[in-house]
Amino acid sequence: MHHKGEGASFFFDLPPAGPTHLPLVPPLPRISLPPQAKTSRRKAKRGGDRLWPSFSGSCSGHLPVLVAPGQKISARLMTQSTCQPLPESPATQNCGDSSGAQCWKPAVPEVFPGHWGGLRLTMPGLLLLAAAVLSSWAQLPAEASSWWSLAMNPVQRPEMFIIGAQPVCSQLPGLSPGQRKLCQLYQEHMAYIGEGAKTGIKECQYQFRQRRWNCSTVDNTSVFGRVMQIGSRETAFTYAVSAAGVVNAISRACREGELSTCGCSRTARPKDLPRDWLWGGCGDNVEYGYRFAKEFVDAREREKNFAKGSEEQGRVLMNLQNNEAGRRAVYKMADVACKCHGVSGSCSLKTCWLQLAEFRKVGDQLKEKYDSAAAMRITRKGKLELVNSRFNQPTPEDLVYVDPSPDYCLRNETTGSLGTQGRLCNKTSEGMDGCELMCCGRGYDQFKSVQVERCHCKFHWCCFVKCKKCTEIVDQYVCK
Repeated sequence: MHHKGEGASFFFDLPPAGPTHLPLVPPLPRISLPPQAKTSRRKAKRGGDRLWPSFSGSCSGHLPVLVAPGQKISARLMTQSTCQPLPESPATQNCGDSSGAQCWKPAVPEVFPGHWGGLRLTMPGLLLLAAAVLSSWAQLPAEASSWWSLAMNPVQRPEMFIIGAQPVCSQLPGLSPGQRKLCQLYQEHMAYIGEGAKTGIKECQYQFRQRRWNCSTVDNTSVFGRVMQIGSRETAFTYAVSAAGVVNAISRACREGELSTCGCSRTARPKDLPRDWLWGGCGDNVEYGYRFAKEFVDAREREKNFAKGSEEQGRVLMNLQNNEAGRRAVYKMADVACKCHGVSGSCSLKTCWLQLAEFRKVGDQLKEKYDSAAAMRITRKGKLELVNSRFNQPTPEDLVYVDPSPDYCLRNETTGSLGTQGRLCNKTSEGMDGCELMCCGRGYDQFKSVQVERCHCKFHWCCFVKCKKCTEIVDQYVCK
């Protein structure tokens, strides 16, 4: 962190690695999770077993059955509809709702004699089904449900909890097992994590407002949709700015006394601060915010255990790198703020403290990192290396990506691209917001719209401002 003022420059270093770099903050627990549950492949004692493909969909009125890939599940256990994706079988039918989705009904359950035509679920069968469900949950892609959803679904603050209500952590969508454990330990933090995610999403939408991909949110669960499954530059920026948002929100909450485990910043007095300036006040606790965000945001990636040198491991390393770049942007841009004290503003005394930079400045810096992001690939040793060795090795403050960006010109359900049809463009601009580039050469339509603005404002004593409303007809252009 640094501050450049008149005749003085103050520098702060990032906390060193290790569990003891913040002795004033209660240590956060490291989450140690058991390895992914292994499903049994033993043949059932009774007949009727069959190898089913993996399903994870749902339709209204039908309970989805989650089946692990390669898992053998007895047909007698599959009594409910299993929705998209469909197996290679003609036995499909409508789900019975207005969605138009297709569901698949498994074979008629096996009936055992002596049970009045009912079903008998043996203990091995129940254990097998439970293992399949747990394994399927563990193997769902991280992007299918992310902690970013905390920004879309308001989190209740602890004082709003109702006696006898379900614990808040069990109701929050998108948390990984490690994040859910941290939630149970630090429930009061969750509302501010949601605020940080919302801050990051808004900043992302501002920075990309004139780009073909404009950081649109598509639902309340995955938030950004399938486009985040691609390790592109845009994904790199999104991970970085959302991690930065969490650092920003938690640091501010500490300063405002909203969290019981932290308070005002206790950063040491800068060595270059003039002697007659007081180092005090209540600063933003960016040290705690940095550390907590590292534990929470990175928990999802650290839980994954992929083969060394695999593409999946490369994506995990990419996410961790970009998360760190976002956190460091907030940490290093925090500066020293001072306030004058004295008679008639004489400023005979100054009190200074640590203060976070405006988040817009953080977004601007991360946008510059996006423009200079480094293309990487995974090696057999399980490390990221530059695709082009002529470029400089990225630092922990730089963004990296492992996949080229998809074509954002046209709507594509596979990549998650929404396309640019219907987007406003600037006819006179030659940049990315210009109609030629924004519309990808498809052309544009022109229409007129009426804008109402305040005008002819006058100050009246005492004390209010009175304005008139002026209407203006303007030309606007929309991509075909």
